[in-house]
Amino acid sequence: MIIRKDDQVEVITGDDRGTPANRRIAKVLRVIPERDKIVVEGVNRVYKHLRPSAKNPGGGRLSREMPIAVSNVLLVCTKCNRGVRVGRRYTDDGRKERYCKACGLGLGNLGPKKPAHAAKAKAAKTS
Repeated sequence: MIIRKDDQVEVITGDDRGTPANRRIAKVLRVIPERDKIVVEGVNRVYKHLRPSAKNPGGGRLSREMPIAVSNVLLVCTKCNRGVRVGRRYTDDGRKERYCKACGLGLGNLGPKKPAHAAKAKAAKTS
């Protein structure tokens, strides 16, 4: 999955998407890769109703974020300052990294160095 915990994302669909002038940009709190979902801070909030108990004698409502589909968000590029499409490429030293498809800025590594991929990246750049 290309989106990680603590990334900044822009919500592009759903009730919390905002307007083009007032985009909804928030931090990813949790990633659930097996379901292709993420939990975003302040997005898709629901109320969980609590029964009265010894700890909480009056009961009540607890507001919490629920997961949304990863396809409903775009990763925010720090240079473009907006949600952008993201690609994957290999760097010269063999690391796989995310990059902004609009400006080409690297957005973080996705894995450790692999010497075999370093050779492929250099070959691709020379041809």
